[in-house]
Amino acid sequence: MGRLAYGSTGLLALSLLVACSGSGVPQGSAKPSAPDVTVAVVPVDRTGNVPTDETVVVAAHGGTLKSVRVTAKHGDLPGVISADGTRWRSNRTARPGTTYTVTSVAVNADGRQRQASSTFSTVKASTAFDIEQLTPSKDYTGLTVGVGMPIMIAFDRPITDRVSVERNLTVRSSKPVHGAWHWFDDRHIDFRPDEYWPAHTKVRLEARLAGVRGGEGMYGKRDVTLDFRIGRSQITKGTIQSHVLNVVRDGRKIRTMPMSAGQGGVWKYHTTSGVHLAMSREPVTVMTSPGIGPGQAGYYQLTVYNTVRISNSGEYVHSAPWSVGSQGNSNVSHGCVNISPANAAWFIKNTLIGDPIIITGSPRPLEPTNGWGHWQENWKQWLQWSSLKDGPTLDM
Repeated sequence: MGRLAYGSTGLLALSLLVACSGSGVPQGSAKPSAPDVTVAVVPVDRTGNVPTDETVVVAAHGGTLKSVRVTAKHGDLPGVISADGTRWRSNRTARPGTTYTVTSVAVNADGRQRQASSTFSTVKASTAFDIEQLTPSKDYTGLTVGVGMPIMIAFDRPITDRVSVERNLTVRSSKPVHGAWHWFDDRHIDFRPDEYWPAHTKVRLEARLAGVRGGEGMYGKRDVTLDFRIGRSQITKGTIQSHVLNVVRDGRKIRTMPMSAGQGGVWKYHTTSGVHLAMSREPVTVMTSPGIGPGQAGYYQLTVYNTVRISNSGEYVHSAPWSVGSQGNSNVSHGCVNISPANAAWFIKNTLIGDPIIITGSPRPLEPTNGWGHWQENWKQWLQWSSLKDGPTLDM
């Protein structure tokens, strides 16, 4: 009987010990609930005449964003949520004259969701601008071009808000390149690297101009994307005095061609001196004396074969069977670079649009605006006409 009583007392003590070892929280009490999440949107609900380049921001307070959509009749406005999930920002330009609906879902710490919706309308456009011409274009076979090739954009209307347009022009490349845009006038902007493109580089232009402000009441009509490739490195060099063209491919001389350059005497008969680019390859070209009509002294009209254009002032590297005897020893042309028929056939076949063709020794310099004379300006001069200055291309 004594042992039994002792054991019962021990069980009772153990039961009391267990009952006293709880968490200390009174039974039946609930954990305090987290406050509801709130959402703020900029532009605020029902705002009108919002600039197309204003960033749309959706922010969650007391929680995180689960989803955000900014929708309109002609397409959504894309954006990204921050790493901590509390903020969404648009990363594209909105379209003018468009009403957008912002719909968001946010959650608080307890997982309770809150949906919010608002609208805003962008400023209306009185007119639109577009890219009128893009070079290189898809007309170039295979879109493989030379290492000197610039990207050239011509707009159909004058651009007065250059900063807005230029910051929406993105160049990507498979190899890192340092470059800049350059405004030649209010309708032409071109891009080139500070040095020639690396050989065998893939390049992409992203002109994200839909809705971009180009001037008072004028906005971009559409986005344009262009992909092209830089080919092998080929640079042709010749001097007026040596009467020889040397073609160097990937650092190795592959051909030497006797030449005859401009005879001079009259300014227009001097071959321009400087860094030219191959602008076109023409199997047949009809050349006419500049500024001289039929019946006047010095008038000529010639059908010439296998020509490579190097300026807008009528200069070509071309076949000239009539001057073969002078090629390699004297200059007798009206400003073009004469080479033999065999060399001309080889040159047109082995030249890419954008290949540098450098002629030196002439008193007449190539103007930067004479054809594609982009490399006539040094880097400091090139940057003087850039709104945003220089920087690296983005990765593809």
